[in-house]
Order: sequence, then structure tokens, then C-alpha cells
Amino acid sequence: MARKGTSKLLEFHSIETKIQELWADEHLFEVDAPNLNADQEAYFVSFPYPYMNGCLHLGHAFSITKAEYAAGFQALKGKAVLWPMGFHCTGTPIKASADKLAREMELYGCPPKFPVASEAVTEPVDKPELVDKSKSKKSKAVAKTGGMKYQWLIMQSLGIPESEIPKFADPNYWLEYFPDRSMRDLRRFGLKVDWRRSFITTDVNPYYDSMVRWQFLHLKKRNKIAYGKRYTIFSPKDNQPCMDHERTVGEGVCPMEYTIIKLEVMSSLPEKIQKVTRKDEKVYLLAATLRPETMYGQTNCWLHPTIEYVVVRSKRFASLFVLTHRAALNMAYQDLLDPEHPGQVDVLVKVMGAELLGLRLKAPLSVYGDGVYTLPMLSISDNKGTSVVTSVPSDSPVDYATLRDLKNKKAFREKYGITDEMVLPFEPIEIIETPGLGRLAAPKAVEDLKIVSQNDHDKLLEAKDLVYRQGFYDGVLLIGKYAGQKVQYAKKLIQQELIDSNAAMIYYEPEKQVVTRSGDEAVVSLCNQWYLDYGNDEWKAQAREALAKLSIVDEARNNIEATFSWLQEHACSRTYGLGTRLPWDETWLIESLSDSTIYMAYQTIAHLLHSNIEGTTCGLLNIYPEHMTPAVWDYIFLGKGDPVKLAAERFTSVTVESLKRLRSEFLRWYPVDLHVSGKDLLPNHLTYYLYNHVAMWPDEPQLWPKGIRANGLLLLNSEKMSKSTGNFLTLHDAIDKYASDGLRLALADAGDTLEDANMEESMAEAGLLRLYALYEWIATTIQALKNPEAAGFRTKEADLHADKVFENDLRRAVTSADESYTAQNYKEALRVVFYEFIACKDRYREVCQKRGMHAVLVRRYIELQTILLSPICSHICEHIWRNLLKHKESIFKHTWPAKVDAVDQKILVEGRYLDDTARAFRLQLKQALTVKTPKGKAVAAGNTKPQAPKQPTNATIWIAKSYPTWQATVLTTLRSLLTNSGELPDNATISQALQPHMKSMGKQAKRAMSFVQLVRERFQANGKHALDGLPELDEESVLQANAEYLIATLGLSADGLEICDSSKSDDVKVKENVCPLEPMILFQTPKPSVAVKAINPVVGSGLFSVNSLAIHDGDTVDQVAKRLLRICRSTMVAAGAIDAVDLYRLLEPVKDARVMPPIPLERLSKLSSTDKFIVDVDVGKISLSLSGGPVEIGDRMFYADIKCPLN
Repeated sequence: MARKGTSKLLEFHSIETKIQELWADEHLFEVDAPNLNADQEAYFVSFPYPYMNGCLHLGHAFSITKAEYAAGFQALKGKAVLWPMGFHCTGTPIKASADKLAREMELYGCPPKFPVASEAVTEPVDKPELVDKSKSKKSKAVAKTGGMKYQWLIMQSLGIPESEIPKFADPNYWLEYFPDRSMRDLRRFGLKVDWRRSFITTDVNPYYDSMVRWQFLHLKKRNKIAYGKRYTIFSPKDNQPCMDHERTVGEGVCPMEYTIIKLEVMSSLPEKIQKVTRKDEKVYLLAATLRPETMYGQTNCWLHPTIEYVVVRSKRFASLFVLTHRAALNMAYQDLLDPEHPGQVDVLVKVMGAELLGLRLKAPLSVYGDGVYTLPMLSISDNKGTSVVTSVPSDSPVDYATLRDLKNKKAFREKYGITDEMVLPFEPIEIIETPGLGRLAAPKAVEDLKIVSQNDHDKLLEAKDLVYRQGFYDGVLLIGKYAGQKVQYAKKLIQQELIDSNAAMIYYEPEKQVVTRSGDEAVVSLCNQWYLDYGNDEWKAQAREALAKLSIVDEARNNIEATFSWLQEHACSRTYGLGTRLPWDETWLIESLSDSTIYMAYQTIAHLLHSNIEGTTCGLLNIYPEHMTPAVWDYIFLGKGDPVKLAAERFTSVTVESLKRLRSEFLRWYPVDLHVSGKDLLPNHLTYYLYNHVAMWPDEPQLWPKGIRANGLLLLNSEKMSKSTGNFLTLHDAIDKYASDGLRLALADAGDTLEDANMEESMAEAGLLRLYALYEWIATTIQALKNPEAAGFRTKEADLHADKVFENDLRRAVTSADESYTAQNYKEALRVVFYEFIACKDRYREVCQKRGMHAVLVRRYIELQTILLSPICSHICEHIWRNLLKHKESIFKHTWPAKVDAVDQKILVEGRYLDDTARAFRLQLKQALTVKTPKGKAVAAGNTKPQAPKQPTNATIWIAKSYPTWQATVLTTLRSLLTNSGELPDNATISQALQPHMKSMGKQAKRAMSFVQLVRERFQANGKHALDGLPELDEESVLQANAEYLIATLGLSADGLEICDSSKSDDVKVKENVCPLEPMILFQTPKPSVAVKAINPVVGSGLFSVNSLAIHDGDTVDQVAKRLLRICRSTMVAAGAIDAVDLYRLLEPVKDARVMPPIPLERLSKLSSTDKFIVDVDVGKISLSLSGGPVEIGDRMFYADIKCPLN
């Protein structure tokens, strides 16, 4: 099936390409310090350079737009904007992938012929793990590869031709291919980036390499770097660290941190364990957990009956540990057993899990202080953790389902010797409040998903993912020392509390199995390496000072603050991969999170140093990389040294002028005004970003970061993006699918907060079509404005009430847009500048139906919407600005409305009143026209046929200029109840205060609280004035000024509307029910009518047939056309862009009665708007009164958009 709107999409692509070429030809976004006005404010926005082991995808684009929209808005505000982009190549993934590809070609040939059964093997999925994102790249890697086993297949999935894939066995080729491809995609996305400043990392770029080496020399000199033991993947057989290239299984796998909970045995042990236990020696079952903060809810401990456990002695802790041998081996390499003999495991006794069931244990922090018991669980794995699992059924669906099974199945308990008192008294404990899941998240999820037993593996996985993720990120603790805090912030604090009390210890193991080239299974070992001492108190205090000065939302600030509370050391060195060598120990490479902390400073001068992203050719200042010495960097970034002496160095290409230019360029742009990132980088990159800035500029806080904006991750169609499921879009494919501006609009609409955002593809397509409809309307309208009066626009003074409301709405929208863009709330900004602006225009057009819109205001509207929408939909707005509105300079040359008149609140209230009133009247009309089924006496009289109400032609609107007595009493009561702070009390208090007045209110007493709620809403919107008892506006003048609109929107006759004061009515219901701002409309019975079918014969127009169009005797063609248009607008999306319709009749209605569309045009005749219909209701005949006599119409007519006549 062909996709809708292909021609529109292609037109957008064409416009975008031309605009991008225009920007490039004009060097529009290239900025240099010497060319700026001294008083022009600078704005520096940056983004963590994406990693170049694949194509950019929608998640990258979503985060990038937050910087992109800011850059566009600040440019419109007249600032000199610097928006650079780099490409990250440091680390192990590229090298590991290249080596893996080389091994595959060596083993399977080129092109390789893989074993058929293994060509699309996916990684097994374990229970959802809340991984420390500062250490693990697993989830991103799996998302990018789709879980494919072979690197060759991964490269094919990226769209790389088979003939080119062998080149990727050279890691340096990745550095040529993906940065170039990414840059093309980002240019096509329309970024306002100064591409001259782009670069790649690693020692391939000698300039950047030199800067990173300089940075690390300073960090070492300032005692920020130390050498010591760190957790590392290790080969016991080779007795050395096992890097990615040394693995046959497990490339990219990192150490994963667990908290070992020490469950002390409080009951008699099996005899074989007693024999090896020394006097007063404690025995612990060691349970490995990722969630120490949930230990308050422990109800039992799980063991697998058929797994073999070992008992080992820990000399370090002077106690016996029970766990699996695999886990014991990991512990032995982490100094947890015998620090003097790393890797040595002396097994005292082996024991099956079944022999340990029924033991009573002391569970640290558990509400069940008298002890919990070991119980059987058959789903425990022997290759993960310690195979001892502590049970928290309140927040673990698997624990809850298994505990429920044990309680419900007595035979299962008896099989393993489990008594009732070991199970039945233990209920889940409320420890975490999880939004949407309550205080017992696991039981709620299990019930919602209808999980019947612990064997419902797929549903349990779904429940785990839901409970673990929501509980960790959004849950709030209900119990313990940290009650009231978010779980994600309290986790490390509770972990440390457990460790300090000797109830827990830190333990690492590989996050997945790693098999070395020597054939053994790798472990995690403590090995010596270089690390950044982020736990240093003085350094941490200064980082906190930087955070305090930072502009950042509270939730993100709290996340970084929580990171400070647990962050200690970070390993900054590796022996394998790509990157910069440590300048004092070149056996080590600086890892990827450590060479990416102050690159923003480099971006201020990159274009002056090199002219290509690899740094292989000199830049504007013609300085050779070998001449960028530490002393030169000191002068540029620290202002230290004498430029004259530096330039006098022998054989240097550095001059005094170039040094001063570099220094001035840096100072002109620094500090970074806004650094944008996904929330997953808060506990690592963004935290290290602050640390390293205060380390490099400790005495210059004016150079510290000014603002950070973190956003949630992006879901696609409400699910995580994943290649393996097909729910995945690269940036390139997304632009192909939605055009750049369509995609930019959809991403702005996806969300702004730290909560995960969502882009629905159906909404993206709808947004693209709506954007095109706006563009099409603007293009048509600009053309029409060349001869405005002929096109139906007014040109004289804009003095209608509708004009004033429209002008006021535009002023309000400009103010709201400014506030939203400034606050970086782009979803709200889009709502204002796109949806609300269009709604303003549509309201204006609707209200001005008969007289037409004002030409000056319409052009003003077009210019304003184009400007305000341009940060988001930059290409189409630039096209409108320059090619349709004919402005000579780019829209981004300081065009934001400099001064906007204050919003007139009176006009604003009048406009909303008219909208609300017209909407209420239309709803009442719709209700009045609802077909009613005869009941009661009518049925008894034999009248059983549903009667279709007739369209009213007349109506009376009753308004009140003062409140009825009962409402005045309510207002007086509310004024008396205002608190000292000017607030209204709760409804219960108000209801009690009104009790003495209820009798005097009579029948209206039952409406008192409804009126209270209405007044409360007005009070919240307008303040104390809502309680005055005086009308907020002159309703009669507003309604009279817009009578033509109300007549048209309600389908009344030209003279069929009367506006009256309710005090003059003899109808008691009118007097009792009408109050200020709540008018009442009463419709009168219409003249008899006959219905025809109105057909639109234009295929693909989006306009459909109207089966019943009422025509009254004496109706003009114009009246019927407007009536038809109202019906179309209420039922057809496409009709929203139509101003009027033409009507056509069949020349021979009897002969052509059975002819189906398409109707030959020669058989149709266009009707004149002033002609009148003659209706004979008795025979159901409609004729048209023409000069030659009446002409019969038949039972159908045809219509079309007035801009697209049929003949």
C-alpha cells in the first residue's frame, strides 16, 4: 500500500535541501570572535559527542534537538551562538568490533560463510538489572546490534555494502567512515552547527591528542589522579587482565557491582558444616543483590535444591561463607577471602541446596527481626550471582509469585520439608511507593498481568521490567532512615549503611559470561591501574560548589548530588582500545569517559588549529600539532605564560598573534551556557564534566559550566528502541520517512522532562501533514495578499472586535512562546507556536466568515508564526521567510519580536468568553438535533417512528447583568471565607458555611456547590475579582459584535438571533438559571425542509459526501453552501483549510440520477450564490428559482472547494 502524502514529503525534502545549500553558501552558522560586536552577547551550547561505532539513531536526534532548538532561539534573540559538534572514537568498542571482524574473516572466509544455525543468535535475556550506567554499555550495544552474534552481519544491518565491510577490520577505517556519515546525516537534519569546529578524538587527531595529554598532566600535577587497585575482567589461567581482544565470548562485557547481603545462620547447621566450623565462628549465606535499598522487605531466602554450594572460610572476615564455587572464585580475586593469596579457594565442604532448606537466618534491615527461612526456588541460575537469593516479594514479581505458590501448595512445601511456620506468617511489606503500582508493586503487577504461577516466565519478565524500572527511578521509600527519599538517591546511602555495619560487602562479577582465548571463564579481579580520585573531599566540595551555581532542574541536580554521595574512584586507564596515551605511562590509554570532560574548551578553537575533522591538515592559523606544547595550552586555556617568549621558541609555527587569537577566541565563548545530554549520563559524564572543570580552572569559577539540560530517553511507539524487534529508526531513515522538519516537530512534541519521552510514528506522520497544510495555507495566503480585496480580505482599519481579539491572542502567544523557549520547555513551546497559533487563526477566520479577515493582521500572523516556529521547523520557516515573504536576510538574523505590547486581559477574557459560549451553544444545538425515540403517550398513540428534529432558524440568547439572589448569597459567603493569604478554603468548609442559607435558596440550593466550583475556577484564573458579584465583561456588547459569527456557526437565518436581558423574561427558568458569564440560548422551530445528498467528486481531496443537507424554502445558495461547510468542518479534517465551497447541480437530474462519480463536468452547472431554493415539503421536491423559471434539483447536489472549481 502506497504511503499517503508522498508528494508532500518529496516537496519538503526538496525545500530542505535547497535551504541547507543556502545556509552552507552563506556560512550562516559559522562564527568567529573577531567578527562579533563587542557588546553582542555570546551563547555557547554543546552536546556530548556521539560514539562512532555505528549510525546515529532517533535517540541521538532527540537529545540533540534540545541543544538545536536552544541554538535557534538564542540566535533569534540576537545572540552570537556557538553550536559545535564532535565525534567520539575513544575506547574499546571500535577496536573490539574491528578485531572481531578480522577473526571472523580469518575463521569463515571473506565474505564469511557462517554456520547456518548461528547466523541470527540473540543474547539471552536475564532478569532486568539496574546497571550502574557509568560502567556499562551493554544496553546500548545490544540496541545497536539487535543482539546479532557476528560482526559481519551487524555491518550489513547498518547498510554497508559487502565489498566495503572488510575495510572495517582496520579500526582506523571506522574513524573515517562513521564520523563522515554522521556529519552528513546531521547536516541533513538541519543543525545550526559551525561544522568547521568538528573533530574526532583519539591520537589519530594530533591536536586533540595533545590537548588531552596536557589536561592529564595537570590532573596528575594537582593530585587528582592516583594509582591503585580497580575491578577488572581477569583471566585466572593467564593470570592477567583480559581485554576485549583477548576474549572469544563476551566482548564489551564489564564488571557488574552487586551488594552481598550477609545472612547469618541462627539455627542448627547440617552436620557436615558443623564439623568444619570453629568455635564462635559465624556462618553466613551470601546473597548477591542489585537492590540493597529493598532489604527492609526481606521475607525469606531462596536456594535451588539441586545446585551445589560450597562452604569456604574468609580469613578477612573470620567467618564461613556459603555460596557457589564460581562466586567464591570471583571473591577470591577481590580480596574477600584471603587477601594474601588472591584467587585461592579452599573448599571446606560441598553441600546441595536441598540440605540447607529450612534454616533460620538473620536478615539485615528486615522488618522480620526474629528471622526468616531458606525456601526452595527452582528458577535460580548457577551462573549468576551467588545462587543465594534474598526474597523481597513486595517489589520482586518472581519472589511474590514463588512465595504465593509455596503458601498455596502444601505438597510442594512438604516435598522439601518446609513447615507452615516457615512460610505462612510472612507477608509482603510495604517499603516503596511506586507511581501507578502503589505500595506493593510486585503483587499489583502480578495481578494486573494475570500471572498464575512462578512458571509464567514471559509474563514475569514483563512484570520485573515494569516494577524494577519504575520502582528504582520513580519510587519513594516508605520505611527506614531514608523514608521519603527517592529510591535512586537512597540506594547508595543504604548500601553504605549496610557495609558500615558489617552486614554487607561489595562484590563484582562479569555482567555476562566472558571466555578468554585461553579457554577459561574470566572473573573480576582487583588489579592495579590509574584512576581519578573523585572521592577526594576537597575536589568533591568544589564540584558541589559548581553544581550549586549551575542552572539545572531540581531532579537532575538531585541525581548529580546523589552521585557525589557515593562516587569515589573512576578508572581512567585501559590497555586496549583507541584513545590518547597517558603522557607519563604510555602503556595505558585514557578511557572514553575521561577524555571527554573539557572538550568544549577545545571546540572554541578547533577551527583555528585544523581544517578537517582528523586534524591532519592545519587550520586558519597554520600551527603544526607538534608545536602545541603544554606551555602553549597553558596560555590558551589558563592565561599563563608570555606569548612573546612562547613564539620565540626555536622551530615553532606559533606566533604572538596566533596565540592571542586563540586565547581571545576561548574567552569570547567560555563558559558553556548550556550542555545538553540524556539522563543516563547524569551519574557519569555530566558529573565528571563538573569535576574536571573545577579541577582545571579551580580559581576561575566564571569559566565553570553555567547550565545543564538533561532529558529522558526516547521510546518509539511507546516501546524501547531495539533492532531485534524492528522498533528502531536511524536518523537517516527517519529523515527519509518524515523529512527533517517533520521529524524535528515530532521530537519537540515527544517530551521534555527526565521522564522517558515517546514518539509515535502515527503522530509524526500526522504532524508532517499538518505542517504541510500550514505551509500550503501560508503560501496560498501570501499569494492572495498581493490583491487582498479581491481575495476577500479587509484592508481598511482593523476595528472589528474579532480583530482586537486576534491581535491580543498573537501578543499573548509571543509572550508564552518566549517563556517556554527560555525555560527550554519545547513541547509547550510547540503547543503555542504551532497548535495554538493555528487555532488562533482558525478562530479568527471562523468569526470573520462574512466580512473576511484583515490583510495586515493575517500577514502579521504569518510572519510571527514563521519566526516563532523557526527554532523547531527551521527549513520550512526559512523558506517562507526568504522565498515567500521575500526577506533578504535569514530568519535567524535577530528577528524575534523585540517588543510586544502587553496582553489586554479584558480582550483576552472577551475572546475566551466568545469561544466558550459559541462552543456551549453548538453542543446545545447538537443535543437539540439528536434523533429522539418516541416514548410513553406517543407510543401509545401509535407513533413509533423516530422523529428527526428540524434545524432551528431562530434563537434567543438570554444574558444576566447581575447575579440571582441565591448566587449572590454564595458569592457573599465566599468573600467572607477568604483566608489571610487570599485563598479559598476547601469545599467542605464552604458547604458548612452555606448551610444556614440553603432554605432561602429554595430549589436552587442543590446547585449551590456546582456554582461554588465554577466560581473557584474563575477565582484561580482571575483572582478576587471573580468574587465581586459584578460581571467581568459586557456580555451583550461582545455577543452583538459577533452576532454574524454566532448566526453562521449555529446555522440561523440572517435575522434569526436576538440577545435579551434575562431580567425582562417572563420565564421563571430563564430568570433562575441564567447568570453572568453563563448565558442561555433557546432555539426556535425552523421552517420545513427537504434534505439532499451533497457529493464531493474530487478524488483525494479529503472531502466526503454529506448524506443529509437540509434546504428550507427561500434559502439562498449562499446560505446552503455555508450550512454545508459547517457540516464538513465538524466532520472532516481536510475541511479545516477551506474558506468556502461552490455548489453544483445536475443539468438533467432525472436522467443522471443513477450516475456515480466521477461525474462528467459537462453535466454539471455551478449555482449562483444569490439564487434561491423553492421547497415543496409535501412532495419532497426542491427547485431553484431562475430567471427562466424554476429548475428541479433532484435528490443530490455537488460541491467543491471554492479555490478548486469543477469547471
